[in-house]
Amino acid sequence: MAFNRRYWITLSVLGAIALVLLWGEHRVHMVEALPWLILLACPLMHVFMHGKHGHGGHQHGRQKDDQGQ
Repeated sequence: MAFNRRYWITLSVLGAIALVLLWGEHRVHMVEALPWLILLACPLMHVFMHGKHGHGGHQHGRQKDDQGQ
């Protein structure tokens, strides 16, 4: 269990260092790409977050008819 925790802490620290270095060297490029990354995040969130809603069969009309009878 301790190995798993140490792994994630190390990975987080290395990721933070990478972000600081990228921001220092490529600030202009990252700021220019930010609107495109936000636009890319919209369809990705739509795809990954709609899987939890149960839209598999779309039998909403049948359920209402069955309940009414």
